Amino acid sequence: MAEDKKVITIDDKDYTEDQLTDAQKVMINHINSLQQKIGSAKFNLDQLKVGRDAFTKMLRVSLDEAIIEAEEAAE
Repeated sequence: MAEDKKVITIDDKDYTEDQLTDAQKVMINHINSLQQKIGSAKFNLDQLKVGRDAFTKMLRVSLDEAIIEAEEAAE
């Protein structure tokens, strides 16, 4: 049974591993790693934005409640 060769497509051209130099393989590994890190960073940024928005909303509610309490105390 023949082994399937790993194919990578760059600029619409297919390359097999045996066509690439060791340096090119390292560059591809770096690119793949960086793509994963970028995806992870975007995911983390989404979480951070949602957290910030939640705390902002909680602060606004707290401030509104403080104003209502102050108005009620003044009556």
